[in-house]
Amino acid sequence: MEEKKIVIRKEKEINLKDLTSCEATLQMLKRAKKDGVETQFDRAVNMRACPIGADSACCKHCAMGPCRLNSKDPYGKVGVCGATIDTIMSRNFARMVAAGTACHNDHGMAMLEVFRDVVNGEIKDYKIADTGKLETVAASIGIETEGRSTHDIAIDLYHELKKTYTQVEGEIPFAKRVPEKTLETWRKHGIVPRGAMREIMELMNRSHMGVDQDYKNITKQCSRTALVDGWGGSMVATEIGDILFGTPSPVSIEINMGVLKEDQVNIIVHGHEPNLFESMISSVNEPSLIQAAREAGAKDINLVGMCCSGLEMFSRHGTPHAGNFSSTEPILVTGAVDAMAVDIQCIQQGLVKVAECYGTPLFTTNPRCHIEGATHIEFHERDPKTCTDEIVIKAISRFKNRKIPIEIPQYVSRGVQGFSHEYINYMLGGTFRGSYTPLNDNIINGRIRGVAGVVGCTNPRVKQDWVHVELVKELIKNDVLVIQTGCSQIALAKAGLTTPEAAHLAGPGLREVCETVGMPPILGLGACVDNTRILIACSEMVRTGGLGESIADLPVAGAAPEWMSEKAIAIGQYFVASGVFTVFGVTFPIIEGTKFHKHLFEELEELGFGKWGFTPDPYEMAQLMIAHIDKKRRALGIDRAQDRVLIDMADRQKLDAA
Repeated sequence: MEEKKIVIRKEKEINLKDLTSCEATLQMLKRAKKDGVETQFDRAVNMRACPIGADSACCKHCAMGPCRLNSKDPYGKVGVCGATIDTIMSRNFARMVAAGTACHNDHGMAMLEVFRDVVNGEIKDYKIADTGKLETVAASIGIETEGRSTHDIAIDLYHELKKTYTQVEGEIPFAKRVPEKTLETWRKHGIVPRGAMREIMELMNRSHMGVDQDYKNITKQCSRTALVDGWGGSMVATEIGDILFGTPSPVSIEINMGVLKEDQVNIIVHGHEPNLFESMISSVNEPSLIQAAREAGAKDINLVGMCCSGLEMFSRHGTPHAGNFSSTEPILVTGAVDAMAVDIQCIQQGLVKVAECYGTPLFTTNPRCHIEGATHIEFHERDPKTCTDEIVIKAISRFKNRKIPIEIPQYVSRGVQGFSHEYINYMLGGTFRGSYTPLNDNIINGRIRGVAGVVGCTNPRVKQDWVHVELVKELIKNDVLVIQTGCSQIALAKAGLTTPEAAHLAGPGLREVCETVGMPPILGLGACVDNTRILIACSEMVRTGGLGESIADLPVAGAAPEWMSEKAIAIGQYFVASGVFTVFGVTFPIIEGTKFHKHLFEELEELGFGKWGFTPDPYEMAQLMIAHIDKKRRALGIDRAQDRVLIDMADRQKLDAA
């Protein structure tokens, strides 16, 4: 039967199936429309994107403007101060990089402060969960670990990583992890980060009216600032999260809205910091609260994740996951959510109205993120359960007094998630021979064509999840191993493509490797900040040998098919500056044909970095990435398949015995 067409505000006619490829979200959008409830999808349809802003052809950095240049004739005029289109676009781009980098570094610094207080005994509810990871991270930046206590190593690690944020000269600690040739390129061009506060401050200064007015010079500071995100704040957040709460390893997880249970108290945690979620796990397992839920008529308390904090928790605890960014409003339409608790980043203000319509209490918990109309219960790591217990109590009360009819989409997929760098190392080589050598060997012999990182957000300007899924299917079909983070990872998990059985969709070489190792053709690495696991994996591929001397030599590529935030621009720029060809979809805030566009899309690669790419089409995106991977294979002299033997675990055990 043809999908019923509806009219939104009598402005635009649209088929709901054009909005999302997620069946659960589609079902909830139908109910929301029936109930007269507005979501981001409605707003995107009826809010025309500003074409001048989309091209970054406007400048509002001083009161002589705002100045609007014509994207069809970008060099036809200049701003009141004389700023050219290249200066205006590079300044706007710079401020996106600065904002995105600030988000991740503030997150990382908050995690480091929690780590410090745990080590000093001031926080009692958390402890160091992975001492092995502590020692490995410390050793990687030159801290002596042999014969020393966990406490002393941790104190030294805190003081060293603090430099990531506060240092005003020198090089950030994790620069020691960067392949030497890549680091040489950074030093040559003067972009090795000093410290996050210094770099963000300088970039904001240089993008101010009347300061830096050379797009190439501004781009240098964009790179330096972005690198203090990927190799700084984000990497600190990932590594400290692993040390405190455990390094992820693969686990099979239930994903999509069907994880909600009508006969249970459903609590969703949505955001980016793991601390709130870790404490919520403790609260929902509190015997007195479980008893209170049962006395209210509930079978149990059902804790569910969304977006990035959910990604961290299902990797560490097997917590079910309900969906990605674009589903955060629709899931409230089920009427089954008894509380949603949020912390920071990617939290839509529209959640307040939708939650109100369906009687769901919405709680903000972080001092950095209040929302008008939401109830704020501040979360403090030194006394975390005061917050999380109260949220559970209020959720139980809502369950007991439910008034909204419940409609839970019965869609649940299973996916294998939690592929940390450490587990990939173990998976490929075993306990005693852990190594990236099998990966490099199978890239060299052609079974694996290359590696692609497909990451990032969902965006209501395009059909939810569709570009992610189609891109990844095209890549694995062409023997490209895919690694994922963020909302992209959830899109593929919902589509059932993150299980070992999905190997049948891969090309013959990648399929053989997946079947031998028992892994999916798509490896989920975690949250947005966990893009740093990709950087570490790239560095390990270089260190292992056979694939060049720098990250820029590797047959790898990256993509953010549905990006929507400034954080994504910062992530993209740190991958480009690290040497990775990076393709974005939806739109790109630069006018094609300008000098600044040419600099980002061509000239950076000529200087020894990666470069940017853009297309909204998933099939074209895949071909751009594959062509780049093939170019790197030719440069390495491995463009022809070689007759090499795939060594499986049994073979490795025979080698050990010999």
